[in-house]
Amino acid sequence: MIEFLTTLGFWGHATVAFLYAALAIWTYHRYGLSNKQQLFLLIALSLTAIWGFSVVSLGSDSIIALLSESIRNFGWLGFLYFLLRSGEGRQQPKSLNYIYLSLVSVILFQITIDLLIYFVALNSDAAELIVYSSYMFRMLFAAGALVAVHNLYTVSAPNARWGISLPMAALAALWTYDLNLYTITYLTQSLSFELVAMRGIATALLAPIFVMAALRNAELRLRLSRSVAFQSVSLFAIGGYLLAMVILNIAIELIGGDYARLAQSSIIFVMSIAALLILPSGKFRAWFKVKIAKNFFQHRYDYRTEWMRFADTVGFSGNEDTSFHERVIKAMADILECPSGLLLVPSNGGQLMLQSRWNWSSADVPANPGTQNMIDFFESTGHIVVMDDARSGSDNRCDPRALPQWLYDENNAWLVVPLVHFGKLTGIVILARPRISWQVDWEDMDMLRVVSRQLGSYLAEAASQKRLIEGQQFDQFNRRFAFVMHDIKNLVSQLSILSRNAEKHADNPEFRSDMVDTLQSSVGKMNELLARLSQHNKVRHDTPMSGEIEPSIMRALQPKRLLHPIETDFEPALWAVFDAMRLETAITHLIQNAIEATTNEAPITIVARRQGENIIIQVIDRGSGMSEKFMNNELFKPFESSKNGGFGIGAYEAKSLIESMEGNLRVESTEGKGTRFIISLPSEIKLQDSGDDKLDIQEVYFPSNEGEAA
Repeated sequence: MIEFLTTLGFWGHATVAFLYAALAIWTYHRYGLSNKQQLFLLIALSLTAIWGFSVVSLGSDSIIALLSESIRNFGWLGFLYFLLRSGEGRQQPKSLNYIYLSLVSVILFQITIDLLIYFVALNSDAAELIVYSSYMFRMLFAAGALVAVHNLYTVSAPNARWGISLPMAALAALWTYDLNLYTITYLTQSLSFELVAMRGIATALLAPIFVMAALRNAELRLRLSRSVAFQSVSLFAIGGYLLAMVILNIAIELIGGDYARLAQSSIIFVMSIAALLILPSGKFRAWFKVKIAKNFFQHRYDYRTEWMRFADTVGFSGNEDTSFHERVIKAMADILECPSGLLLVPSNGGQLMLQSRWNWSSADVPANPGTQNMIDFFESTGHIVVMDDARSGSDNRCDPRALPQWLYDENNAWLVVPLVHFGKLTGIVILARPRISWQVDWEDMDMLRVVSRQLGSYLAEAASQKRLIEGQQFDQFNRRFAFVMHDIKNLVSQLSILSRNAEKHADNPEFRSDMVDTLQSSVGKMNELLARLSQHNKVRHDTPMSGEIEPSIMRALQPKRLLHPIETDFEPALWAVFDAMRLETAITHLIQNAIEATTNEAPITIVARRQGENIIIQVIDRGSGMSEKFMNNELFKPFESSKNGGFGIGAYEAKSLIESMEGNLRVESTEGKGTRFIISLPSEIKLQDSGDDKLDIQEVYFPSNEGEAA
């Protein structure tokens, strides 16, 4: 048996030397020495390899092996310290520095005692005392190192613990084994040969964990959360562990026999398995948190931490990509560590509806989960209902008729929290039972009231934002409808004049032919208007292109010839850069305005000329004209018109269409004499040469009866 353990110990420590040396080389080549924690990780891995090699070469009880073990521990302690110093989010607690200083002092005492044993000749009694003092210091260091690991894990933010959990678990296992080894050695006053032999195998098994840790968190960064000082809870836990070990080993020594060593090893195995089963349990953590909060802190909540977590949960969806309403539930559920919840919001008709679920798909929620009676109760009282009290009838403030029957039947429903904003109910959060139930007290209620008011304001803001978006959509529709109404008015006016002229010229075949063309054009335009009214209308104008403008102008004025006399004066072969549909629409609006402004039979004149690098189109009428004040302040603005019943849309849309083609629209008018609209479009030459686009309107051609037109 001893020979087997000796062989096992030899190869176990040899494996440690090889694996940790290889891991150090791999870490250096893969990640380099980018920061101090990487440097100390590399040092710690190398020192562990040296320790394994010294044990293989000289034996576990040699002075070199003992010193290399102490230096190995110093390397891992430095790694922990610089990992803590690199944390983001806050400065580390100063009290934690004293822990590391104390542990360094323990290592120095331990090294001193080891050297004292080797270099100083002492009698047997003194030597035995010094040897067991060395074991005691090693035991103290292992206990203190476990406290350091625990506190480093505690001060890291919950969402950052994933990145450091593996190296922390490996170091905790390393020093837990040392604690067991030296505790048993100190109490039994004899070194456990079995534990020493198995130590190499146990340390070698931790190497893959460090590899996975390096792959998971290459930069070895952590985020620090609440400023946590050295808590007495950690010491109590370690002290309780040591006390249990003492009692168990004393019992084993009293029993004695050949199986004492086996019993000690079995205890270590059982306690390790128990720790692995209990510590990761969410239920255990919740129970432990409640006990710590009740017995060690004045307040149950760290309000700064809770509020920051609350803001992060509501404001950021994170990697889970949860909806806003799910985050509302989660923000409240996280405070009380509830695993799931529901959100009800008011709907039209005095009813409540289920807005969202969070991790609670099994809840049987009816189509109408609440009535106006429930809304009125929570708006008037703001009372937070504990369902267990409501079921037992001990809640005197709760109106039993306000709560629907399905809430009483849902045994997992624990709290009903109303979200009220300025006396108006914006939602109701229903929380499921936490992992560890407790009696809700005044501090829980205060926290829930503050959070519910904040969430109520968030829901009210979200509802207002939704109404604003809907209002903008209606505004866009109304804006589109206003333009369509303007065009419909023009079509009605056109058809009205056409019907009057039909009474005079019905026998004229040419008039009838033009009338049919006009009616067909009007029907086509009405269909276009209906399409523009649709909210799904995505009509886009074509890109302006070079072309002759006369055909587009003629298509615009042709239907108007039946309504009013129109004269034209075009320079031949005028080419411009324009979009035919936009130009036709703009000229149609301007001609229609000219017709409506002209009460006599004076003709409308359309003139087209080249002016430098621009094409100038003039629409001239001899109508009522406009005042200078109207032109300066109201013209080209929607819903402003100088005509009775006018919409003010035609000139506004014409200007917008012309400018969208890189053109310009100007106006000259005199009250009682008439108006002249002047369209300027870039010619093909301007597009190619990018010349000056300023116009000299003084040189534009006007008809011979210029005085009347002006």
